[in-house]
Formats: sequence, C-alpha cells, structure tokens
Amino acid sequence: MKRITIASMFLLCLLAPAGNVGGAELPDTMTVGGKELALNGAGLRKKFFIKVYAGALYLQSKTKDAKAVIDADEPMMIRMHFLYGVKPSQLTDAWNEGFTNALGEDGKAAMQSKIDAFNAMFTEKTKKGNTYDVVYTPGSGVEVRFNGNAVGKVEGLDFKKAVFSIWLGEKIPDKNLRGLKTAMLGG
Repeated sequence: MKRITIASMFLLCLLAPAGNVGGAELPDTMTVGGKELALNGAGLRKKFFIKVYAGALYLQSKTKDAKAVIDADEPMMIRMHFLYGVKPSQLTDAWNEGFTNALGEDGKAAMQSKIDAFNAMFTEKTKKGNTYDVVYTPGSGVEVRFNGNAVGKVEGLDFKKAVFSIWLGEKIPDKNLRGLKTAMLGG
C-alpha cells in the first residue's frame, strides 16, 4: 500500500506543469512578434506574507544575465498572473517606485510622459486569475495586455529598458522583488 502511495505522488510530481508557480499555471512558451519565446524563469511577487502574483519572464534564448535582457532589442515578455486582488493605484505606485529606482529622479522626469502613458493602461482592479502582460516587440514598443487583450502601447527601446529594469534592474530595494528577479532569471 505504501508503495502505491509513493508511486502515485511521484507520478503527480511528473505531471505537474513546469510553469506552475504558487498555483498559477504559466505557459512554457509564448509568441511575440511572430517569435516563439521560452519561459526563462518564474517566481512569486510577495508583499509581506501575501502572494500578489506569479511573475514570468519569456525570452528567445534563456539567460541569467539581467543586463543583457534589459539591453536587448528583441521580443520578450513579462507575465503577471495575479493571485490576489490589486487596485490600479497600487500597481501604478509600484511602477513609479520602480521607475525611480531604475532611472533616478532626473531620468524619470525625462521619461515622465511615457511613464504616464504606461500607468494609464492599468485601469482594472485585478482578481485571482487575471493576467497583465508587458510585451516588447522591436520597432513597435511596449504593449500592455490585460487577460490577453491589448490595452495600449508605449514606443521606444529606451522605455522598454526602463520597464524591464523594474523587475531586473540593479537597484531593487525590496527583498521579495529581488527574489522574483532571481527566479525570473532561472536562479
């Protein structure tokens, strides 16, 4: 009897999706700009003890090099699969803090109109199971999708670098967000 139970548990572990993080099933691949992207890594964004979302990074070629991802002018995507309801103001507050950390006050001020356009795309209160995708396509810009539907776009490689720095940049003061960065980079 014990062998059956252990064998069953082993089989269940084999059948669990590779992209299952905190109960969120994340696809192994996504398509952006006609290019197939692979799941580079995924982890949880926590705030205190609350699991806010499962975050996943999709790239053409897997890497652990955050700077290479930030600087790359190639299709990529970050998916946020929400595990907890978040108000739009909470998201934009987090983005603004991330932009300040990534760009500094002067850099943020120089890019403020693009940041405002980005923040304006986050109008829905999330609930468990919702997704926001931040998608970069070269020559097109950063597109935001809510539950698969396009919400808007901000042009420019400079803006893409700033947005991806929120998750992957060097100046991430929050230890939980640093843990997500490590997980997204496959670590």
